[in-house]
Amino acid sequence: MLLGRKQRTARGPAAEATLSLYYASDVHGSERCWRKFLGAGRFYGVQALVMGGDLTGKAIVPIETRDDGSFEALFIGETRSGKTAEELEELVDAIRFNGMYPWLAPAAEIARLREDDAARAALLEETMVEELRRWIALADERMAAYGIDVFVMPGNDDPWSCDAVIESAAHVQTCDDRVVRVGPHEMISSGYSNPTPWNTPRELDEDALYARIGKLADQLEDPATAIFNLHVPPYDSGLDTANEMNPDLTLKYVGGQPHPIPVGSHAVRQLIEEVQPLLALHGHIHESRGEVRIGRTLAINTGSEYNSGHIHGAVVTLAGPEVRKHQLVVG
Repeated sequence: MLLGRKQRTARGPAAEATLSLYYASDVHGSERCWRKFLGAGRFYGVQALVMGGDLTGKAIVPIETRDDGSFEALFIGETRSGKTAEELEELVDAIRFNGMYPWLAPAAEIARLREDDAARAALLEETMVEELRRWIALADERMAAYGIDVFVMPGNDDPWSCDAVIESAAHVQTCDDRVVRVGPHEMISSGYSNPTPWNTPRELDEDALYARIGKLADQLEDPATAIFNLHVPPYDSGLDTANEMNPDLTLKYVGGQPHPIPVGSHAVRQLIEEVQPLLALHGHIHESRGEVRIGRTLAINTGSEYNSGHIHGAVVTLAGPEVRKHQLVVG
C-alpha cells in the first residue's frame, strides 16, 4: 500500500527568468539519435538538454573478418558482405543507426562466444560502456563549447556500469537519484521503473519506488516550480499505454487484436498528484507519446522511434511558476 504525503507549500519561487530546455529519452544505443539530441541544443536555442534514460543498445552484431580483407555479417535477417573499407563503414553505420553495436572478429572467436553466455554478456556490457564513454566525451566537448547544460541519467534498461561513465564527465551532469538545479528550477530524477516483463536492471515495486522518489521530493525547497525527470510515466495517464504481454513475452490478443493497457507507475502518479510539480518529463513507453495535465502539473512522454533514426523530444519554456510554452518535436 502506498502511504500518503503531507501537502507542501512553496517556500520560495524560482526566479522569473525564463528557462528553455529540450528533453528526450530512450535512444537505446542509436548514435544518430544521440548526435541529434546534442544538436537540438543549438537548433532550438535552449539553455539545457535533459536525457531521460535508456541510453544503451540491446545487442551486438558480429562482423566476421577474413584474412583476405573481406567481411560478412547477418544483420536484421540479411547477410551483408563486402571487401572494401567503404562497404565495411556503411555496414557499421547501419548497425549503429539501429541501436546495435558492431563487433569485428574472426569466425573462430565469434563461434566461441556463441557457445559462452557469460562471455557474450560481458562483451555486450563492455561494448555498451565504451560506446557510452565515447558519447559522453562528445557531449563534454561540444556542449561545453556552446555553453549548454546537459543532464543525463540511465534508465531501467541500462546496466549499472553506465553510472560511473556519466559521473566521470567533465561537462555533462549526472542527475539520477538527486536534486539538481536546471537554471532556477530544482529537478529530481529517477531512472527506475515499476516491474516490467523483461526484468530489467532498475526495477522496484510500487512501494519502494514511491519511497525512493518521495525521499527526493522531500528535499525540494519549492515544489511548485520543480521538474520531475522520472523515466517511467504515471499510471493510466495516457502516457503509459502499451500492448499487454503474455508471460512468454508474446503479445496478448483479445478479440483477435493486441490488447492495450496502462503500464505506468501508480507511485509516480500518486507523487505527481501530491507534490504537483510544475513539469513532469517521462519516457519508457515508446508508443505512448503525448502530454496531459495531472492537476496543475504538465506531464509529457516524448516517446521513442530510435530505430528509425528519428529522435522524439519536447522543447519547454518555463517562467517562474508557469510553463510558458511547450512543443513536442521530431528530428
